[in-house]
This record gives sequence, C-alpha cells and structure tokens, in this order.
Amino acid sequence: MHPLFQTRPLTVLGIESSCDDTASAVIQDAPGSDPVILSSVVWGQTELHADFGGVVPELAARAHAEKLDLAVEAALAQAGMTLQQIDAIAVTAGPGLIGGVLSGVMLARGMAAATGLPLLGVNHLAGHALTPRLTDGVDFPYLMLLVSGGHCQFLITHGPERFTRLGGTIDDAPGEAFDKVAKILGLPQPGGPAVERAAQAGDPSRFPLPRPLLDRPGCDLSFSGLKTAVLRARDAAVTEHGGLRVQDRADLCAGFQAAVSDVLAEKSRRALAAYLELAPATPVFAVAGGVAANQSLRAALTQAAAAAGAQFIAPPLALCTDNAAMIAWAGIEQMRAGKSTADFVARPRWPLDPSAAPLIGSGKKGAKA
Repeated sequence: MHPLFQTRPLTVLGIESSCDDTASAVIQDAPGSDPVILSSVVWGQTELHADFGGVVPELAARAHAEKLDLAVEAALAQAGMTLQQIDAIAVTAGPGLIGGVLSGVMLARGMAAATGLPLLGVNHLAGHALTPRLTDGVDFPYLMLLVSGGHCQFLITHGPERFTRLGGTIDDAPGEAFDKVAKILGLPQPGGPAVERAAQAGDPSRFPLPRPLLDRPGCDLSFSGLKTAVLRARDAAVTEHGGLRVQDRADLCAGFQAAVSDVLAEKSRRALAAYLELAPATPVFAVAGGVAANQSLRAALTQAAAAAGAQFIAPPLALCTDNAAMIAWAGIEQMRAGKSTADFVARPRWPLDPSAAPLIGSGKKGAKA
C-alpha cells in the first residue's frame, strides 16, 4: 500500500452483501478531521423472504446480483462523485452467506480491474467492531459487544485487524432467539421489535424462565434453551386457559426479554472485568447490532458499563445493522495501517480472533465465526 495513504485524505467506496441487505456507501476521511459519510444506500430483502420464515440463501444471492451495481450507482450519485474520485474499493469478503458474499466480491473485482483502484477485502464483523471509531473516534483498545440476528460475541478491539474474543454464543444469537420467540407466540417478523412492544404490557416475573450459563465461568452465552423454555411455558398457558391470551403473550415476552437482559448484563460485567485488566486510558464499552436497539437491553448494558467506570457507546441504529459505510471505514482503517488485501478470497466463515476456539452452530442469518 502506498505510504501516502497513511497521511492524505481518502475517499473509499464500500460494498456489503453478506446476508439480506444490499448496500453501498462512500466515506471520506482526512487526517485531523472527523470522517464524513457522503452516502449510504441499504436495500433490504424482508419482503422477498417473508413467506419462508428466514433468509433463503439462493434468493438473497440472486437479489444481490441484480441490485449491487444499482446500489453502487446510487451511492456514488448520492455522494455527488464518480469512480474517478474514489481512492479505493472495500468489499465484504466474509463471513456470511457465501452466494451473497461472492456477488459483492465479483462486482468489486470487476470494478477494480476496470479502474485500477486498490481493492480491500473486509471482514464483515470487523466492520461492526470498528464502527465506534467511525462514529465516536474512540481509541484502542475498547470492549465491543456484537449482538445481532447472526452474531453475538465480546471482543477486545486492539487495532484494525487485531481482536481478542472473550466469549460468544454457542448456539442461537440473541436476535435469532427474539425472532424464534416471536414466531412461537404468533407475533410478526422481525421479532425483536414485536417482542419489545408486547413486553411493555407484561409482567417479567410471572414465568420462571432460566438464565442460561450464568452458573458457569466465562463470557460464553446460550439462548437456545431459553427459547425452548418459552415454548414450554406457552404450551402450559394454552393448556390451562384453552388458548394463548393477550396477557399471557405479553408476560412471556417480558419474561424472555428480562432473561436476555440479565444474561447479557452479567456476561458484560465479566467481559468488562477482563478488559479493564489492560488498564485502558479511557475505558469504552461499545455495542453494535440490531438487538442494541432494544431499550431494555440497552439500559442493562449501560448500567453494566457505568458500574465498571467505562463509557457506553452505541452507534446510531442505521450503523449498527448491516451497512456499507462500516465496510468503507474498515477499508480506510486498513489503508491507514498500510495493509493491502487484494489477494483475498470470499469466505463463509472468518473469525476475528483466529486463536479462539470456533463458535458452534449456524443460525438463519448465516454462519457464526
């Protein structure tokens, strides 16, 4: 990578297609100034997959192939720029649904070959993990919780490509559990907002739901058993009352949400204790992912950070869920560090911490890493 990329202003085009969002964005960054998101285009596929109860990889890949070039054109137009004004192209190279990842990588390779622009392969999870530096300019190291429909892990972020995983989900991610509980209770998808709305009228103490893995040391999480406990409690309520009443549904949602909050809060306290052993000058606990929009969970995480003396940061929701701005920013971080990854390959799995044991399982949002 040319040494000038470490000091001069950079404008990078990002491309994201790892799951069911087709996205492109342009970010401009000048040393000494805050980075600017010139454009961010995200086209979801919710209606395409609505009848299938989850993302269908083949349909997602086809939709990406049909729309990615249009998303890039829209992002450039929104930014008021042409490819001739772009310094590099950054694309998600994994982890994710391999058909979608390949769609983005092939488009990016073609554009790089046609223009001669540098090409950077970005780890989708690194994009999420580095977002607090884009939005809040935080310094390394900081503690990061990725909590979404496909991933849940605690990471100490030491640098653009250096992460230590403290723990993660061994089965369902929280967002996936919310979706499944919503389905169990007859609520619409996406499940997270539906469960949160119903929980507002519920009694979280009515149903004695478990707090999985709290009796074991460490920061690993599990939500599959909690989901099963909700199913059994629902069946018991149906048997007792001859059907699921509105209040039963509200109480189950409140109990489930409280259980997830308790688990995440306790595991966050443990992760914060491990992170603080590094004695960071300005301790930061950041969270990213769609589940971070849940106000009950956010309050629990905020309290855990405050008790540990760490600043709590949650980027805007549009930058917490899948987007290409985070991919463009991760590319900028790579370029500033003098890295070049033009020889990358598309990967369905790509752990941020290669030294950590692989996480088990693969949810409907794609393989975990």
